[in-house]
Amino acid sequence: MTDAPEYTPPKVWSWNKASGGRFANINRPIAGPTHEKELPVGRHPLQLYSLGTPNGVKVTIMLEELLALGHAGAEYDAWLIKIGEGDQFGSGFVAINPNSKIPALLDRSGPEPIRVFESGAILTYLAEKFGAFLPTEPAKRAECLSWLFWQMGSAPYLGGGFGHFYAYAPTKMEYPIDRFAMETKRQLDVLDRRLAESEYLGGADYTIADIAVFPWYGGLAKGWLYGAAEFLDVQSYRHVNRWADALLERPAVRRGRMVNRVQGEPSSQLHERHEAGDFETKTQDKVAAG
Repeated sequence: MTDAPEYTPPKVWSWNKASGGRFANINRPIAGPTHEKELPVGRHPLQLYSLGTPNGVKVTIMLEELLALGHAGAEYDAWLIKIGEGDQFGSGFVAINPNSKIPALLDRSGPEPIRVFESGAILTYLAEKFGAFLPTEPAKRAECLSWLFWQMGSAPYLGGGFGHFYAYAPTKMEYPIDRFAMETKRQLDVLDRRLAESEYLGGADYTIADIAVFPWYGGLAKGWLYGAAEFLDVQSYRHVNRWADALLERPAVRRGRMVNRVQGEPSSQLHERHEAGDFETKTQDKVAAG
């Protein structure tokens, strides 16, 4: 175990020092904007303000899937929100998402703009708006939504729990890493058992449940998250890997993973997306060459 001295919590906690770790500069115990900054608005009905993290990727995959089905009303502008620089605390962003987290969506297709925040809410809103990727038959709808909300409740243990202490905390601590590694592997086992009996999470059909779970757990299985593939033995979850590989065959999934992406190969990064042709002309390799 660690040799660090035991911590005794005070009677009343106060914010008197930085929390440490990779995201210490943007962590604070209060909400609200820190500065005035209006958000840009493009020409499409849907305005997305996001970043290519797992939560952001859920929505760009969904939008690309809707466009692939021929839903012209799903055309969107995707604006980059640099969370490391505090863009999420600008007044314009906070007006759309008072929780200051990406992604945030503004639907301008009707007489009055509609704001939608939290990725699960955005996926559900878009599925209902366009009548796609969410079953209408009660039992199938319930199964789909159960897995969608499973992701919402489970991923904080993967990201804020395991990912933080394994990859981002200022020091390595055995107890939290062991605690959250155990929970992450339990979650992978839950998925693996489900996908052993079903092609997709909701059943025979691809739904918003798959779109929500894939960027987190598919990404973990493919070794994209936290440099932890070997540590967690992700290759042993063969049904999760089968499912992740199947989703990666979908062109809309591959496109969605590129939008608002700021890491990886330059050819895989499309910092902003305003039309379909941007995938061919405005990835970072093309921008650098130009």
